[in-house]
Amino acid sequence: MKFQLSIIGGGVMGEAILSRLVASHIYVPADVCVSDPMPERRDLLAQKYGVQVTPNNLVAAEAEIMLLAVKPQSLSAAAIGLSNAPASCIVSILAGVTLAQLETMFPNKPIVRAMPNTPAQVGAGVTAIAANALVNSTQLEAVRKIFKAIGTVVEVAESLMDAVTGLSGSGPAYVALVIEAMADGGVAAGLPRAIAMQLAMQTVLGTAQLLSETKLHPAQLKDQVTSPAGTTIAAVAQLEKAGLRSAMIEAVLAATHRAQELGKQ
Repeated sequence: MKFQLSIIGGGVMGEAILSRLVASHIYVPADVCVSDPMPERRDLLAQKYGVQVTPNNLVAAEAEIMLLAVKPQSLSAAAIGLSNAPASCIVSILAGVTLAQLETMFPNKPIVRAMPNTPAQVGAGVTAIAANALVNSTQLEAVRKIFKAIGTVVEVAESLMDAVTGLSGSGPAYVALVIEAMADGGVAAGLPRAIAMQLAMQTVLGTAQLLSETKLHPAQLKDQVTSPAGTTIAAVAQLEKAGLRSAMIEAVLAATHRAQELGKQ
């Protein structure tokens, strides 16, 4: 049986993509097959989404689009026997694994490299994609449709994919740390923990939405909030003293470099 979509790896990101595709009715569950070595994961995905499941990657490879959603370190093992996979198009969300490496494993195949992030679980993710020369317009549109189900899609040169990993792929962790720290600050100032967390989360969410809708540069918004000799400029001065900007920049660069290292393993 040939499926429309197969997902090799039913972990967090694989499930996030699957859940949005089913909820958006982009794929009928019967047309999707998920391969995972863990029986409990297969049972959960089958019961929760109604999709076909299998422990056999070769069975799942019988698909129009085969989505690789395993950990980068597990790719070699997962790809055993898949070099001649009948899938019409290969899509990889593996951090650091280049198109050239994938082309070695899947010769003469249309391949798209993608980097989504975890807000995909609520349809608010962002995914960067880069395709090799064998991907046709119909296949590329089908891949775009998959990732539009989980948020925004941008196309970049493949040389920039590790930087994408460092910024948006790992970025939710940076934002989560900022939210946690803001809430801790609120607690230190006397707020109850639940209220501090609610205020911190909504502030970050609302600020991102404001920047998106108004197209303001972040520096403009910051200037609008900072009154002369006011509370905000006092806080900004402290953040600058603590090196917040340089710490964020270095975090993105560190994650980018790690993505490059993963691609060499």
